[in-house]
Amino acid sequence: MERMRELVEKLNKASESYYAKDEEIMSNYEYDALYDELVALEEETGVVLSNSPTRKVGYEAVDFLPKEAHDKAMLSLAKTKSVDELSEWCGDKEALLSWKLDGLTIVLTYENGELTKAVTRGNGEIGEVITANAKTFTNVPLKISFTGKLVLRGEAVISYKDFEYINSQIENDEDKYKNPRNLCSGSVRQLNSAITAQRRVRLIAFSLVLSEGREFRTRSEEFAFLDSLGFETVERYVVNRENIKECVASFAAKVSDYEIPSDGLVLCYEDIEYGKSLGRTAKYPRDAIAFKWQDETAETTLLDIEWSPSRTGLINPVAIFETVELEGTSVSRASVHNLSVLSELKLGIGDRIKVYKANMIIPQISENITKSGNLSIPDECPCCGAPTEKKAIKEALSLYCTNPGCPAKNIKKFSLFVSRDAFNVEGLSEATLEKFIQMGFIKEYADLFTLERFKDDIVGMDGFGEKSFENLMDGIEKAKTISNAKLIYSLGIDNVGLATAKLISRAYGDELDDIIAASAEELSKIDQIGDVIARAVEAFFANSENIRVLNELRGHIIITKEKRETGNSLLEGKTVVVTGSLNLFENRNVLKDAIEAKGGKVSGSVSKNTFVLVNNDILSTSSKNKTAKELNVPIMTEEDFVNQYLQ
Repeated sequence: MERMRELVEKLNKASESYYAKDEEIMSNYEYDALYDELVALEEETGVVLSNSPTRKVGYEAVDFLPKEAHDKAMLSLAKTKSVDELSEWCGDKEALLSWKLDGLTIVLTYENGELTKAVTRGNGEIGEVITANAKTFTNVPLKISFTGKLVLRGEAVISYKDFEYINSQIENDEDKYKNPRNLCSGSVRQLNSAITAQRRVRLIAFSLVLSEGREFRTRSEEFAFLDSLGFETVERYVVNRENIKECVASFAAKVSDYEIPSDGLVLCYEDIEYGKSLGRTAKYPRDAIAFKWQDETAETTLLDIEWSPSRTGLINPVAIFETVELEGTSVSRASVHNLSVLSELKLGIGDRIKVYKANMIIPQISENITKSGNLSIPDECPCCGAPTEKKAIKEALSLYCTNPGCPAKNIKKFSLFVSRDAFNVEGLSEATLEKFIQMGFIKEYADLFTLERFKDDIVGMDGFGEKSFENLMDGIEKAKTISNAKLIYSLGIDNVGLATAKLISRAYGDELDDIIAASAEELSKIDQIGDVIARAVEAFFANSENIRVLNELRGHIIITKEKRETGNSLLEGKTVVVTGSLNLFENRNVLKDAIEAKGGKVSGSVSKNTFVLVNNDILSTSSKNKTAKELNVPIMTEEDFVNQYLQ
């Protein structure tokens, strides 16, 4: 009984965090193991505690959204990890096998062809009303052709691609979402539907609850009906006990590439009336069952813990272990998340550990067999060598770098440095750059041009090899030659974009040392350079550390001067606007460089000061063409413009 109470408390706390707070304090693997242990104890003792999660469904609705009772209770499904059990469950009946999507269940109601209500699952009896938010989902029909009352259930989901994009826009690691399900839950249950609209939530229908005046014999007919009304429906197949194993294997083969998070499959009887005749238990309907992926585990040896600093200063522990095969791929590393998890697992170098892929995708440590606990926590940042500190964030203890100037914290600075308008290093993504910084290969700009000394380490990295390394070295070699203006832009001086850098560089004849020595007063005399920019440039070059870093960099690069027309150029001091697609130039930046080489300036909008609008579609009714005509600004094709002004 003592163990049962302990399990109930742990599981309820984990459920509340996961469903109501969008926080994950326990892995699915651990939750399932504890849940199964509780079920076994309840069966053994014949006792079920009143607050047992085996008798609860979902989460309690939070306080800040309107509540509403469901017309029909939403029950959980009994679950299994055995394909043989699925086959036995089918018996001599046909069934429908579909994805079990990992998002937030929503009930939609339509009346007179219009969406009138959307409610979350909540605790199965009472949910939260999120109608305004549901209307912003990317694929939910606001009007349908069916005019009778229609009620359906679906899963609100966010794709892995959209999840990664949204997380990439969040600076602080602590604020990033742990998985698409957490992000989706938080997005759907917003008070401001404008936020929901930004998250690209979509709804995939998985069940028809009511279609007033319409009756269906099979689940497949119901899905066909929902398809005809414009709903996106879950992928499914009709199976029987003879072919179900083959169909499950087919789903399993698609998990790693499936764009939507899935934590298993759902099997329901194809014959609707037969399913209804089976009734329900206290918690489960008898016409459907959930299949959870049997996590393939492997035993291996922990070789090392790699401490990976991030842009917020958080230093993440990553377990490195002897390579094992899981779900058809080679796995040799897994995130340990934080110091609390590290301590709980009692990890030590040389320990025998068990690893698996959560939902067949994300490598995790499920168990530490040896539990030596001999790890020492680094007191220095592996990236910059500054002291580290331990901090508790959201009940989890984590390790942080204390140095505000740590290169890992300045990943955006390095990203700008290698970007297209700066050094334009081909083959160096931000993710790869961040990894190089974390591993200590790059601490300042000049280090980029000495990466060859880390060849063995880089070639051995995930996603890299000899060919990738050679391509990267070729890209770095090409990047060594750079214009003075692009070099200034690459330094990340406050308020100095590429256009501003070109103005400054042109004013000083592309002489970098003259720009370094220039005062704010002198710089502010340049056309379009105001006091704020002038002071920022002066302050940057007055900083001795910036000069040291720049001088180190200058030892590895070749700075070129731009070729410019002088004297009689027809574009000298003129403003040109370019719009539409181009035929003669690779892109607008190349044409822009050509115009500036002739002394012209390029603007993004047409005004009374515009000299000419370049547009290959002269007859276009675009806003720029309309404005140009209203202001009597000439509109020229790219070819005519080149022949007249760029020859």
